[in-house]
Amino acid sequence: MSIRPIICLPDPLLRLVCEPVAKVDSEIVTLLDDMLDTMYEAPGIGLAAIQIAVPKRVVVMDVAKKDDPPAPMCLVNPEIVWASDEKNIHEEGCLSIPEYYEEVERPSRVRVRFLDRSGAPVELEADGLLATCIQHEIDHLNGVLFIDHLSRLKRERAIKKFTKAARRDGPLDEKPVTRDRIR
Repeated sequence: MSIRPIICLPDPLLRLVCEPVAKVDSEIVTLLDDMLDTMYEAPGIGLAAIQIAVPKRVVVMDVAKKDDPPAPMCLVNPEIVWASDEKNIHEEGCLSIPEYYEEVERPSRVRVRFLDRSGAPVELEADGLLATCIQHEIDHLNGVLFIDHLSRLKRERAIKKFTKAARRDGPLDEKPVTRDRIR
């Protein structure tokens, strides 16, 4: 298991639509373990594989409260099969958009279908923070960031801020998105 670097806005990889996983094998299990280590180290409550430059439909999460034991979840090929009409507003942040938080409105409950780390199919209904986290991470798999749910003005400000920071902190890798750049 290892900690992998998290890519940040404005990296264009964050806008890729991720590929489905054909089979949960040892490579995927290693990826899941690395993602959990990376997420806990960051620290965060969710991480999509694309955030570590792996364009696969894989997500890890742990929304356990601070004093509770860890409750890691691994979702392979997750898809939302139902969402409530009722909405909830949660303050969201993102490991790929560090130290930036905004309130986002999403369905308050969702039903998600996925494969677990053993490859077994699971269907789960979630509400509250778990529902928000599931939606946030599945958005990543579709090239969508939480700032895309904000007003145009707020979104443009965030993008401008992180683009300016990337220029100031060093040149962004301007190589085209190719298979050798992504894992």
